[in-house]
Amino acid sequence: MEAVLQTRGLLSLPPNATRIRSLLNPSQGLKQRLFATKPLGLNGLSLSYKRVRSVVAKPNGLSPKGKSFICKAEAAAAAADGQPLYGETQPPKFLGIELVTLKKIIPLGLMFFCILFNYTILRDTKDVLVVTAKGSSAEIIPFLKTWVNLPMAVGFMLLYTKLADVLPKKALFYTVIVPFIAFFGAFGFLLYPLSNYIHPEALADKLLAVLGPRFLGPLAILRIWSFCLFYVMAELWGSVVISVLFWGFANQITTVDEAKRFYPLFGLGANIALIFSGRTVKYFSTLRQNLGTGVDGWAVSLKGMMSIVVLMGLTICFLYWWVNKFVPLPTRSKKKKEKPKMGTMESLKFLVSSRYIRDLATLVVAYGISINLVEVTWKSKLKAQFPSPNEYSSFMGDFSTATGIATFTMMLLSQFIFNQYGWGVAASITPTVLLLTGVGFFSLILFGGPLAPTLTQFGMTPLLAAVYVGAMQNIFSKSAKYSLFDPCKEMAYIPLDEDTKVKGKAAIDVVCNPLGKSGGALIQQFMILTFGSLANSTPYLGGILLVIVLAWLGAARSLDTQFTALRREEELEKEMERAAVKIPVLSESGNGSLASSSSLNAAAGDSTESSSETSTPSSV
Repeated sequence: MEAVLQTRGLLSLPPNATRIRSLLNPSQGLKQRLFATKPLGLNGLSLSYKRVRSVVAKPNGLSPKGKSFICKAEAAAAAADGQPLYGETQPPKFLGIELVTLKKIIPLGLMFFCILFNYTILRDTKDVLVVTAKGSSAEIIPFLKTWVNLPMAVGFMLLYTKLADVLPKKALFYTVIVPFIAFFGAFGFLLYPLSNYIHPEALADKLLAVLGPRFLGPLAILRIWSFCLFYVMAELWGSVVISVLFWGFANQITTVDEAKRFYPLFGLGANIALIFSGRTVKYFSTLRQNLGTGVDGWAVSLKGMMSIVVLMGLTICFLYWWVNKFVPLPTRSKKKKEKPKMGTMESLKFLVSSRYIRDLATLVVAYGISINLVEVTWKSKLKAQFPSPNEYSSFMGDFSTATGIATFTMMLLSQFIFNQYGWGVAASITPTVLLLTGVGFFSLILFGGPLAPTLTQFGMTPLLAAVYVGAMQNIFSKSAKYSLFDPCKEMAYIPLDEDTKVKGKAAIDVVCNPLGKSGGALIQQFMILTFGSLANSTPYLGGILLVIVLAWLGAARSLDTQFTALRREEELEKEMERAAVKIPVLSESGNGSLASSSSLNAAAGDSTESSSETSTPSSV
């Protein structure tokens, strides 16, 4: 028998021949590489698409007549093209989606629903607690974000980095999320009912009398410390549970192709959560109005809402356990470089030295600064319009519902944007939307006086108009963030190695997120000290917003270039690994039946003792 490679009819070019040539190294001819002393890829075989008549290798002990051993180049082409190999079966599908993919996507969508449902309740509740509390106001927010939230975020990042080195991923997830669930349950049933006993109001009053009203904000942190702790834990829920735990887990179990297809759709379920949680907050706000006199309606509402938060938290833990138990992890490229374990400072130095991580950090910090420049000013107007906790909370419930509806609509468009225009355009939409809506909000504040007669005809005061325009600015900005900015940011982590992915997310999402908000707060504090008030500094805040957004757009363009290069490299590595499978060698008998036989590599190994000649197989 003879081992036969018949190019005519066998070495047919696949549709993407140029791509396969780059994988299969066309620099050497087929004959030279077939009979090379050392194997050259594809388990000893490397093929090029040079058209030769035929090459015959005669292994020892094989007769020139009889069965012919045929190796088809289409096997390698199909492997590199992502098609199933010989003998490989198609995975089961439902509605065109593989079942193993559905087993990942549906639980992830439910997890995101529960996490964002909780976050909406916590976000609306934290604002009501600290803004409407006795002896406090919206001016407490910049001080909270700068001097309480940021240090706690940095401390958590350092602790998380240490825990990531010593705990497995599952234990790390539970170690982080369980304290959040326990705290929110304890706040609703213990800390808030005891707030009159544990808050040092008398001490705060004495210090305020000595230091003066300029220290109202910092002293309010001391006065209502348990409310401030709730505020910080609610902020950290957004940074830690959403950004680090959920998205880190999603990036771990999904591929880039799945992410492009399904990450934008995660927000559909999540923003249904926004709508329902907004209605939940609205319901409890109405419930407080219907309670009898002498009943602390806010305490009743907190118990109900915190019970829901705890229930949702336990559901998140169950879904995480189920996915880890029943869903297989995707196969990553085997050519990722293994990085040595680094200490905390080494990790920070490594992250800072990475241009990719710096650009990601710029995106997150720029968003935090930009949204904060508008949001704090808007909340000060909001308290002036709705001074009571019931009115304030009711408006925030409507605001969350409107945000959910707007984001749901944007989610429907986001997959089209990703497919049609790519990652770079999708990442640039959020800063553009934020800039345009921010300009409208600041313009209304600056020129509200001249517009007052016109607004009166519509039944609105300049203050109410500023509240509504600011709400629209927040709704459009947050909907663009949830539907485009967050999926873009999370996709950018997927091509990174595991060590950079885990520690990079901890540094960016836990530290840079509050750093951006604190940066905006520091800018506002500086403006207040320099110009006397936020109203006087509004034109300068608008100019700063423009500079920040331009830097944001520049980082997005830079990251788009790097992300595209990493994706191409990862695809090339995976295709080379897939093409490097052992090509099956088929023996064909005279009656046309196929039987497996030895590999063509054996024929190539004995080529030094055989001759090369033109031949025609006995039967093909």
